[in-house]
Order: sequence, then structure tokens, then C-alpha cells
Amino acid sequence: MSFKTQFRAILGSTALAAASALPGYATELHILHFNDFHSRVEPINRFNSTCSAGDEAEGKCFGGAARLFTLINQMRDAITAEGNPVLVLSAGDESQGSLYFTTYGGAVEAEMNLRIGLDAMAVGNHEFDNGPEGLLVFADQDQYPIVAANIDVSQNNLLAGRIVPWAILETGGLRVGIVGALTEDTPDIASPGPTIAFSSAVESVARSVEELHAEGVTTIIALTHVGYVGEQRIAAEVPGLTAVVGGHSHTYLSASDPRREGPYPTWVDNVDGSIVPVVQAGAYSRYLGHLILDLDDEGKLIYATGDTIEINAEVTPDPEIAAWVATLAGPIEETRSELVSEAVEAIDGDRTTCRAMECTMGNLVTDAMLARVAGQGITIAIQNGGGLRASIGDGTITMGNVLEVLPFQNTLATFELTGEYVVAALENGVSQIEEGAGRFAQVGGLTYAFDASAPAGSRVSDVMVMREGAWVPIDPAATYGLVTNDYVRNGGDGYAVFRDHATNAYDFGPDLADVLAEYLAEHNPYQPYTDGRITVK
Repeated sequence: MSFKTQFRAILGSTALAAASALPGYATELHILHFNDFHSRVEPINRFNSTCSAGDEAEGKCFGGAARLFTLINQMRDAITAEGNPVLVLSAGDESQGSLYFTTYGGAVEAEMNLRIGLDAMAVGNHEFDNGPEGLLVFADQDQYPIVAANIDVSQNNLLAGRIVPWAILETGGLRVGIVGALTEDTPDIASPGPTIAFSSAVESVARSVEELHAEGVTTIIALTHVGYVGEQRIAAEVPGLTAVVGGHSHTYLSASDPRREGPYPTWVDNVDGSIVPVVQAGAYSRYLGHLILDLDDEGKLIYATGDTIEINAEVTPDPEIAAWVATLAGPIEETRSELVSEAVEAIDGDRTTCRAMECTMGNLVTDAMLARVAGQGITIAIQNGGGLRASIGDGTITMGNVLEVLPFQNTLATFELTGEYVVAALENGVSQIEEGAGRFAQVGGLTYAFDASAPAGSRVSDVMVMREGAWVPIDPAATYGLVTNDYVRNGGDGYAVFRDHATNAYDFGPDLADVLAEYLAEHNPYQPYTDGRITVK
């Protein structure tokens, strides 16, 4: 369905919903929402990396700040003109993913929110990639609240008083409570530091809902960065919610697209006997979610409709925002335009594959790691799938492409570990596969199988390593040389086994992006491949 068709159909649903509303229908609240923007300030291609000028000219680009600005303002104006209240919400992870974040540290994304006129933002885990300072970039304004009920920032001198558990927004005469929550494993997957405490998302949201009820608010939106599975849990276990608007898992929900990962909205039975709609809108600014909530005269939910809208080439970029982005691009253009190599075929770095099975990007990165430390006694490479942030299309590969795949400025880390703990690390990698967690282990110099239906902790089998030119079973008592990135080596993504049991560790090797660029240059043109190193049972 084209953008124009979607736009007309969804806005047209206003009159249809009003005509068919149940008795007691009083208000139609519209929620425009996006999540996991990940610094895609410029338009993206179908691989979620920066779109080329040629693809832009051919109408093959999606999203970007200028198109997002256009669509939000068009829809907000149209909804307001019909006399309906509307809110614009971000479900977090606006940070990290392009050279704009690497260069400007989140200031561009924060400015974009102000230009758009955001009404509220949830904290995402990647807002902590630069420590508390990374979130401060967004919090250092007073035009919209930043919400997270399950973190305590009172002991942090930068953020104390700037992040709130909930807020009350007024729109069109309606009071709407916005409750935030953040994935509880943020200390394992980002860098919030020791002064920020985390607690249960479900319990914290429930407590905030009770506080909002005490304030006389009955329309309550949970704006969360917990993931599709966790957000359905919140919708099921927290009484009094009107809807859950989420992020973190990049889940593409749709009411109309058969490619969807779930229905928009996804209905969840709540313990109080109600049903609660849960929505997400993919990621990388490719989609804008539009949730329509029919409310009775007490502000309680009667029904919900809506859909995600693809922000494709039919959306005209706002010229002022486009010019602003072009100015910002100046200092980074030389770096990202540097030619690195050629790809014979597209290299798949999509999260749906790299967090669930062997993927071509995982093979490329782990092969590059091993090549860089050849001759150092290192035989096994492990890369967390969540550290791979984009695919690369066929044809020319630039440094900009490489930095979109590996934007975290991680360094190469080497260490020694017994076979017993190598297997434990692989178990960690598949322990949260149901949730699409980033800890999934892409590997080199090692093969393994796993059964996702088995209990976590006993899913991995058939671990083989190379010895004297042949694959042999891993020896639990033997010591092996490993290479990974410094984030994982120091316990990130649940790899505490690397932090606690590694010996002879060295975390200060070259930047992983530079390692990958050098490997691609040496293997030009590069042919992506899989070879069965990870088997799904």
C-alpha cells in the first residue's frame, strides 16, 4: 500500500470510527509514534543504511529526519483540523547507529525532537551508550518530558530531577498519563554507570498507574522501551492501562501488510478483565505508527484501530530540515565517502537473522577478527549479533557503510578461556533468543548447534573447534585463545563469563570498524557466504 493510500485510509477512519462507535463514545485520541530511530538522520535504503544519491533519485529511499518531520506535521495538522486530540511520542533508542551520533553525540537527534514538536520520550538503552551524559543531551531541555519509571537517577548529579516516572499531558481538553519503562538489562547492554539503579518494569509501571489514578487520570499510555514480548507482559499484568506504545525489539506491526511480525494493534488480555492494545513501528524511521483510541466519557478505552505507515519516497522531505541535515553532514562526508571495497552480493546484517542464526555479516566480522590476530594463538572469534547494526548492499562499500554496521567504536579484545566457559558463553548467546536479544553469538573458528525449545542453559550442543586442520569436539578442560570486542569481553550482553574467567586479556586492540575495513580491502571484491557454522535444531 502506498503512503498516500495509507494516509487517506487512516485519516478517513476517523469519521468511520465515530459513526460506528459504541454508546458512550466521547473522544478519539490519536497517537503518532516512532521508536528505535538509531540516528538515521538521513534517509535509509532497504538495508537500513544510508541511502545513496542514486537510490534517492530513483525513489528507493525511506525515512530520515526530513521525511519524518513532514509526515508527522501533515498528520498532526489533519487530525487537529478534525477536532481530535493528538500526541507525538518516541519510544526511545534515538541514539547510536550512524556517523551523526558518532560525530555529534546525540545532539542532532535531540534537536530533531524539538523541531518535530515531540510530546514525550521514553529512555532507550542506547541513550546510555555515552554514559549518563548521553541521556543528558536529550534531558537538557524543558519542552517535553522524558519518562522511565523503573530507573532511579536521584544519585546521579547530571540526571537527578530530569527523568520522571510519569507525566500528565493535556491535548484537546483531555488529560493523558504517560508512564515510561526501560529494559531491565540495560546495565548489561549499555553504560548507565553505577549511580543509576534499575527495577522491575512491570512493578514500576503498576505503581505509576496507581499514582496517576490518584491524580484523577484514567487515560494512561505506557511508553516503553522493553521489547514486544515484555510489552505484552506489561499489558497483561498492569491493571488500568489504556495502551502500550513500545520499542527496543524493532518489531514491525501492521494491520495491512502481510510481511508484518504481528498485528497492529496486538490485543492483550489484562488481569482486570480489559483488553489492552500494544503497538510498535519497526525501526530506523522507516515507519510512523498511528494508533487511534476511542475513549468513553470517563477517558477509558472502548476500542483501538490504526496502522503503521511506511515513510517512503512519496513523502516529500521538508526542505528546511533537509538543508539543516546537509549542513551537519559536511564534517563527516570525507570519512564516510572513503572507498573500502566491493561486495559481490548484499551482506546480511539484519537483526532478524543475526540475532537468531548464522548470518553473512556475522561470518564476515568474525573472519575479519581472526585474520587480524593471526599468529597470536587465537583460534575462536565471538561477536554479539546485537553489535551488528546494518546490512551492506551489493556494489561499492564505503567507510560510511562499515561504520553503520559497527558504530560503537569497540576495540578488538583477546583473551584465553577454557572450553567449559566457551560453551557457557554460547549458552548465554542463545539464552534469550525468543526475545531477539543482541547477545546471540556469531562465531568464527568454531561451530555449534542449539535447540531453542530446550530450557535456557542447556540449549547448546555439538561444539566443535579446529585442531590440526580437522574439526574436533571442544575440550572443556583445554584452554583456547579467543577474540571478541571489548564490550563483550567486559561482560556486555550477559557475557559475564568472559569478564570473570578470562586470562591474559587485552582489551585495547584496534577499532573493530577499522579491522573490518582492512579485511574487506584485502578481500576485494568480497563474496558473502554462510558455511553451516551455526546449526538450528
